[in-house]
Amino acid sequence: MLSYPVVMLRRSWRMFATVSKVMLPVMILVQIAQVFGLVELAGRLLAPAMSLLHLPPEAGIIWATTLLIGIYGGLASLSSLAGTMDMSAGQLSALCAMMLFAHSLPVEQAIVRRAGAGFWATAALRVGTALAYGAAVSWTCYLTNTLSEPVSMEWLRGPDGIGSSTANPYFAWIQATAFSLALTFVIIAVLVVALDALDRLGITRRITDAMMPLLRASGLNAQVAPVTTVGVLLGLTYGGALIIEEATKQNFSARTRFLALSWLSLSHSLIEDTLLLIALGADVWVVLVGRVLVTLAIVAALAKLTDRGNWSTRPVSAAERV
Repeated sequence: MLSYPVVMLRRSWRMFATVSKVMLPVMILVQIAQVFGLVELAGRLLAPAMSLLHLPPEAGIIWATTLLIGIYGGLASLSSLAGTMDMSAGQLSALCAMMLFAHSLPVEQAIVRRAGAGFWATAALRVGTALAYGAAVSWTCYLTNTLSEPVSMEWLRGPDGIGSSTANPYFAWIQATAFSLALTFVIIAVLVVALDALDRLGITRRITDAMMPLLRASGLNAQVAPVTTVGVLLGLTYGGALIIEEATKQNFSARTRFLALSWLSLSHSLIEDTLLLIALGADVWVVLVGRVLVTLAIVAALAKLTDRGNWSTRPVSAAERV
């Protein structure tokens, strides 16, 4: 029987191997874009939109990458652009919250559609909420001087000595990228151990029990609340798959699926993804507490708006999944 450290290391390595297949191509593409001046061009194009959110232009590149590829793709862009950005803790928290609300849309929205909610409706909900929440957090922090301390992402690229001992910029990039990937593995390993400890101590189960009344308070059907909780804590892929399975057994209505999947679209993987971005320096009140409260308010409002007609009782149709 393998010892506990070996099991944890193997699990961490499997996760790292998966995410590095996403991160490394993104890092290479960002570096190529920087060499040809495309990052600077994109920054200028995105600057007006990001200024409305009181975020640096590079934040638009990071979030766009996150939207298309996922959290780790955004992390790769963040690592590559670390040396060019100046952000306060409030701005970083706002950007991280936007990444958590809306990421990996092509993959995750396909799951949402398969589970019975509209692809474009829930995608628009995620992007709109991310923009509104990010702007609210960033401007509130700026106007109230909250979380105003500057943060540096240079540590993602390693100490000053890494990459600076050679005149070859490409070799320097390779060194900095290797450090970023190694640091990602360390973060993943810490998360794997932390999540296992939470599970062994029964804390994950208690969090699940605590989430149930919150989900019901938002207007969710009691039948779908348990499987939604799994997705909220562990990820949309798990939750979506469970909803697909349970919907077949229990014939959930279109409204029930829409509300459950709206919850999952806005707030899922509360443990792993949230811990990852908190490790980067995001504020827990912004990326966890505020995000959950906003999700609760939005889903409760959607429950009120959809509590009419026969949509709340009839099963979902194929046309409504488009």
